[in-house]
Amino acid sequence: MDQSSLFERLEQVTASEAGGIFRLYLRGAVRRMFVEVMAAEVEELAGPKYHPTDDRVHRRAGSADGHVLYEGHGETIKRPRVRRVNKDGSTKEVQLETYLAAQEPSELEAAIVRAMVAGTSSREVSAVYPESPKTSRSNVSRLWATVGAAKVVELRNRDIASQDWLVLMLDGIHLSRDQTAIAAIGITSDGEKHVLDFELGSSENYEVCRDLLARIKSRGFKTEGRLLALTDGSASLRKAVLEHFRDAIIQRCLVHKERNIRARLSKRDWGELARLFKRLREVQGGQAAREALMELERFLETKNAAALASLHEAGEDLIALHKLEVPSTLHTSLLSTNVIENSYRNVRRKLGRVTRFRAETDQASRWLAYALDEAEKGFRRIQGYADLKYLKVALARPSVPSSEASASPPVAALPPSSPTPPKTPV
Repeated sequence: MDQSSLFERLEQVTASEAGGIFRLYLRGAVRRMFVEVMAAEVEELAGPKYHPTDDRVHRRAGSADGHVLYEGHGETIKRPRVRRVNKDGSTKEVQLETYLAAQEPSELEAAIVRAMVAGTSSREVSAVYPESPKTSRSNVSRLWATVGAAKVVELRNRDIASQDWLVLMLDGIHLSRDQTAIAAIGITSDGEKHVLDFELGSSENYEVCRDLLARIKSRGFKTEGRLLALTDGSASLRKAVLEHFRDAIIQRCLVHKERNIRARLSKRDWGELARLFKRLREVQGGQAAREALMELERFLETKNAAALASLHEAGEDLIALHKLEVPSTLHTSLLSTNVIENSYRNVRRKLGRVTRFRAETDQASRWLAYALDEAEKGFRRIQGYADLKYLKVALARPSVPSSEASASPPVAALPPSSPTPPKTPV
């Protein structure tokens, strides 16, 4: 279809049909362009058509059916053939560079990966690109396996040794009945969040946590002072952190603890529980935090023994950040693992179409690496990042004895708080 024919047809159709006709014209123009550039390469190799020269080692050899890719669609064309004459008189076909470039699948592969990440199953990709020769279920599965494996390697080869780390967040996500992933997110002194790594296991057990932290340390993860570690309350996570960072300060996630206590209370008490936890999150300094914690304890004493025991189990890990006497502007981001929970929310959205993870393969690792990478693209600096300089100073103080660092006395056994602590500038 030439331009004059195009204009004539556009005048005869509706606006909704015009787009299809114009795309058809463009596909024809692209097909002609492919043929022209291949013809130019053949002429460069074998000389002008009908005027061959004896000294050339390349000769025209007719044509054959071929195809090229345009916007993910396969276009059938007649490709010219060229053969090279060897010294012994034999010939061998030459692959035209222009033809190989026209078959380059990188654009299509990128589109397939985007479709997979968006939730399109490998069976449905062929429906998205029905005319492409490379969207069969087996081709898509092989492509996804290759891309996913590369993402795992890329994630675990990132440079983390050059960053000034202050905070480490650890939390788990259940992928299936038999597989759990523990992910680690680090926060730098300027408030930036980065996915560090993840580890798969049957549960959040100590060995899985230890292996994850060991790999992070081997890649150069370190802090100038003590480490502030936020966990979801798992005893295995706590033990593994203190094994690798003996003077680490463990801050328990208040959201997880509130959720755990609420499950043991009557619904009529949920409102008061939320108010008390909100107060605990908002107060600044160790003394005020102890008072808020004691008020929460007195409330639970009259409500439910199991809820009170849950509060005692966490002990002063619930107010570890408060005791550092840092500005309360940091509480929003550093008193819970919501940063990593939000990442998991995005991960679950990406993994929602996966109905079964095969534990005998690296399938879960490939999906998780890509999903975490996609979630990280939406990361922003934490709230109150300008006050992280006070946290850095607090973490640089001499650490407490290891015997105290590994113990978490129940709230009822807490010593009386000291007089008004020195105020931290905000």
